[in-house]
Amino acid sequence: MNNSFFDGERGLNASNNYSGFWTDQEWREFEQAYLKEHKYIRVQLVCKRLFDIAIALLALIVLSPVFVVVALAIKLNSPGPILFCQERLGKLGKPFTIYKFRTMVDGAIHMGAGINTFKGDPRITSVGKFLREYHLDELPQLFNILVGEMSLVGPRPLLTSALLTYNNCQKRRLLMPPGLTAWEAVNGGLENSLEERIKLDIWYVNNWNFSLDIVIILRTIPVVLRKEGVYEKESVLTTANQTKE
Repeated sequence: MNNSFFDGERGLNASNNYSGFWTDQEWREFEQAYLKEHKYIRVQLVCKRLFDIAIALLALIVLSPVFVVVALAIKLNSPGPILFCQERLGKLGKPFTIYKFRTMVDGAIHMGAGINTFKGDPRITSVGKFLREYHLDELPQLFNILVGEMSLVGPRPLLTSALLTYNNCQKRRLLMPPGLTAWEAVNGGLENSLEERIKLDIWYVNNWNFSLDIVIILRTIPVVLRKEGVYEKESVLTTANQTKE
């Protein structure tokens, strides 16, 4: 595996380093190079997974009444399914189905701004607005975490179409499982440009350790309470690689 995969910021601006999808062998080599570069990380990754299982299981039990109330509110507020399901990219580019509480009118992805959302988006339901502002729409992802498709902390999960546009450095963000919260989420979230969010994700992967996850979880609490980084600014709306719904 070429060491140029780990050339940091240079890769973000490269225009001739896109390679689309990789084989399983290439992804394994990519991961092994990362593990070799970060000595003693394997034990911390085991701790990360055990922590994910414990917290996700506890949260699902404690929050089960909340799930019921939210499901009823969505059903009574607008016609359509309770959950929004979409294929996303997981660790090492493996696709999985992500689950969220539906916050927009049924079929919203085919209306208006498409995959992008902004403050005041008319497609967002009244219940959905509340769920989004406090990130309650993300709660069903606890099931994704429990089965190992996601983690409590990690780069936010990408749409599958994003991988075709990623260069080798940007693919580095797929070395960690996608997260319910993220380093970029506590540093501006969707108020940042897509490029800025990717850079923050790569910084997280490059500097990851288990204590960093704990810091991000603690920083997520005030971010959620202040309703920060929930929507993209209309001035920077693009065909985003990741989206709230």
